[in-house]
Amino acid sequence: MASSVSSEFQIPKTMNERFSSSTFKDPIRQDVIEFNDKGVSFKVKKLIGGTDNFVFYSDISGVEIDNGMFFATIRVIPRARPEIVINNFTKGDARRIKELILENVPNHRPDSFGNP
Repeated sequence: MASSVSSEFQIPKTMNERFSSSTFKDPIRQDVIEFNDKGVSFKVKKLIGGTDNFVFYSDISGVEIDNGMFFATIRVIPRARPEIVINNFTKGDARRIKELILENVPNHRPDSFGNP
């Protein structure tokens, strides 16, 4: 008798994607976005120093993309924190980053007015 593997036992999908900003427009400062199972890391470099932020998916309230002629700026709006602005990503990468974030942000959370 042949045995079959039940479809209810699936390997959980892990998310470990990394995106870097273009060095064409700014070769010195390359910003990085890294995804994992719990949230997103944003590494924004400055001429001297920079910032490194980690935001849980549940703490993200919105993502906006400002498209330029060749490159895009991504604005991530966390709850109760200032927005995170990262520059010089290709338009395709910016769209994919937004998709990945919105896929992982919980949608079924009730709002403050009691609506589901």
